[in-house]
Amino acid sequence: MADVNRGDRPLSPHLTIYRPQWTSMTSILTRITGNALIVASLMIVWWFLAASYGEDYFATANAVLTSWFGDLVLFGSLWAIWYHFLAGLRHLYWDSGRGFDLDEAQKLAYGVVGGSIVLTILTALALQ
Repeated sequence: MADVNRGDRPLSPHLTIYRPQWTSMTSILTRITGNALIVASLMIVWWFLAASYGEDYFATANAVLTSWFGDLVLFGSLWAIWYHFLAGLRHLYWDSGRGFDLDEAQKLAYGVVGGSIVLTILTALALQ
């Protein structure tokens, strides 16, 4: 039988020594933005459905979507779309078997984050 006496070792030593990496954080954020886009899409679908149901329903949905909360969700969705798009391009690049060196992978992660911020600002300015 194995010796189960672990002494004073912590149960999860990786939690004390692990340092988050850009590549892992951007991969996790890709999943989060994908799910957040589903929520934003449901809000937009609700807005369209409310328009088809009548004036009262549309007035309520329009009030929510044009409020500060709606503006925040839609602006965040704009960033999430660009981020998710650029992260998808990065994954396509990885699928070709390139970009796995640590330096290049980190540069790609910086590019995805920085590019999504720049493209969001440019798109928001173009839509005004």
